[in-house]
Amino acid sequence: MKNVYSIVLSSDVVDKIDRLAYERGTNRSNMINQILAEYVSYTTPEKRFQEIFRHMQDMFEGSAFKTLEPSDTMFSLRSALAYKYNPTVRYSVELYRTDGEEIGELRVSLRTQNAGLVLYMTQFYRLWNKIEQSYRGDVACRIADGKYSRKLILKGADNESCGADVGQVIAAYIDAFDRALKTFFYHLETPSKAAAGVEEVYRRYIFENQVLI
Repeated sequence: MKNVYSIVLSSDVVDKIDRLAYERGTNRSNMINQILAEYVSYTTPEKRFQEIFRHMQDMFEGSAFKTLEPSDTMFSLRSALAYKYNPTVRYSVELYRTDGEEIGELRVSLRTQNAGLVLYMTQFYRLWNKIEQSYRGDVACRIADGKYSRKLILKGADNESCGADVGQVIAAYIDAFDRALKTFFYHLETPSKAAAGVEEVYRRYIFENQVLI
């Protein structure tokens, strides 16, 4: 919860805060909030998000993914798809500041006007969701206009897990999703192999990770 407070600051101090905020990709209010939180030894949601995103960047270091500079609550990365013109799949993770079972949301999109490609992506999303539901029950997701979004809920750990742990859990899911997507496109001409390959990737993800989302 955030409230509005009126404080008086030196213009020189504000200049330095603005410069620091610009360097860190945030705004003045959030920068002041972070500085004061550090001074009183309080971990803000933004600070925790930074830790999660930093660990995700480390996890994807040297991989086929290209990570983008994160914002206060959003982390994005891209992965090339072996299809005509090598389109790029964008993964965006938004973390929520509010307390609750849902810690955030994953969004997957592909910038394209190719109707055939959109159809294939939609088929994959539906297959992935069907497999998830068969292994884990109902999963809150949305599929529309060639895009996929899914709520992130930690299974097997509480929401107070450290940022490194949460970052690893989210990164593992994105990695499995991307490997399954590429497996699906590799077997486009044989739907049965595509479905079996995607399920095998998901089964391996379940087997290798104690904490799921």
